[in-house]
Amino acid sequence: MDIVIRAAEPSEYAALGDITAQAYLGDGLLDFGASDAYLGALRDVGKRAAAAEVLVAVQGERLLGGITFVPDGGPMADIARPGEAEIRMLAVARAGRGRGAGEALVRACIDRARATGDRTRIVLSTQSAMRTAHRIYERLGFVRTPGRDWSPLPEVPDLTLLTYELTL
Repeated sequence: MDIVIRAAEPSEYAALGDITAQAYLGDGLLDFGASDAYLGALRDVGKRAAAAEVLVAVQGERLLGGITFVPDGGPMADIARPGEAEIRMLAVARAGRGRGAGEALVRACIDRARATGDRTRIVLSTQSAMRTAHRIYERLGFVRTPGRDWSPLPEVPDLTLLTYELTL
């Protein structure tokens, strides 16, 4: 059965919030100060959907994961500059990993960014431990942009987010 990528439906927000939170918790990606606040942001799919596009990967009736696509700045953008789209919060349920859902979600964001016609790049931030995601990004043509690496929490100097970009 094929994986389908589509807009998240409000009835799926809670389940996607759980998948996202569990993916980050299960992979040890929230072991830093202020992680409770970020955990709340990961769970709050409704807030994300109000400010950006939230896409889901489904296979049959099964929700496999999701991603947030920020086409043109706004409150959900972390690093996007004018002319850049941004992707955030890629997460795939542990049971859904290895099926291509993560790559399909990223490809859908790339397609959306290209369809706008006025985006020159798509950018993202990632943690160093997210190696599987790095492989997806690199396979799809994203390149590291170390000059844009940043720390979302200056009080936590060990947390530096790595950045990638794809020229469209």
